[in-house]
Amino acid sequence: MYRAMPEEDFPIPAVDLSKVDKRFYRRLVDDPTGERPGTIVVDTRNFYLYLVRPGGKAMRYGVGLGRQGFEWSGEGVIQWKQRWPKWTPPAEMIARQPELAKWSAENGGQPPGLTNPLGARALYIFQNGEDTLYRLHGTPEYWTIGKAVSSGCVRLMNQDIIDLYDRVATPTPIVVRGGTRSFV
Repeated sequence: MYRAMPEEDFPIPAVDLSKVDKRFYRRLVDDPTGERPGTIVVDTRNFYLYLVRPGGKAMRYGVGLGRQGFEWSGEGVIQWKQRWPKWTPPAEMIARQPELAKWSAENGGQPPGLTNPLGARALYIFQNGEDTLYRLHGTPEYWTIGKAVSSGCVRLMNQDIIDLYDRVATPTPIVVRGGTRSFV
């Protein structure tokens, strides 16, 4: 499940499972969300993402989430998906971390690859037809799964985001539960 993926555009190394709590491994579980099949639910209190399946089941993935001050909740739609996305940090992030200016939209963003913070795939969250700038995305930093470390996006191991990407169509509803503030 977390094997090396040499067939990818940028070959992904295997995950060192000694650095990930086994409770965050991908697995099929009884659906705890009550949402309709096809819905993505992010449980921010427990660091899980669920893709609700038919028959009372859900595919559960471990996630890394926003650190203090970057937590959020709300409803939206996965409106767009991208394989090996380019990353363009928002202006607010560049203001906090000026060294990221080299990857700004004006500079063309960071090209896809193993060091790109969005990893192997990205699913883009929209609300009322507008991009929220929040993403479900892969990460090469698999040891951060189960931790609050990001600037608000939901990160999954690259192998898990590839699995989720292949299961999700657009548009797909998403519900993020448990954050301290709503996204607009």
